Amino acid sequence: QVQLVESGGGSVQAGGSLRLSCAASGDFFEANYMAWFRQAPGNEREGVAVIYTGRGSTYYTDSVQGRFRISRESATNTMYLEMNSLKPEDTAMYYCAATGARGYSGLSSGNLNPARYGYWGQGTQVTVSS
Repeated sequence: QVQLVESGGGSVQAGGSLRLSCAASGDFFEANYMAWFRQAPGNEREGVAVIYTGRGSTYYTDSVQGRFRISRESATNTMYLEMNSLKPEDTAMYYCAATGARGYSGLSSGNLNPARYGYWGQGTQVTVSS
């Protein structure tokens, strides 16, 4: 059984910063792709950023490019999402996700499709006020 546990959410004012963490634990699990998603009330789950753990390659959705940074610490199997210059429209429940899918041919928006991920955390709330 694989567990993903997010932490680091909270409430900030527009322009502020937060760092989310996602700790992976459980049975031997090689998470080749790890990603952050978010979902605001009434909206579909949206892919935010993905990292290919084998190379450290990253890909971001356009709305967060240049403001968010995804990273992973292999020693602790923890993934992070540094969020800067936060906007009210970033308000959502943020989820981490992982998959052991093999093969790599670069990253694209397809890697932000939630259907590709089999392991999910419980979510952490991020609220940005104007």
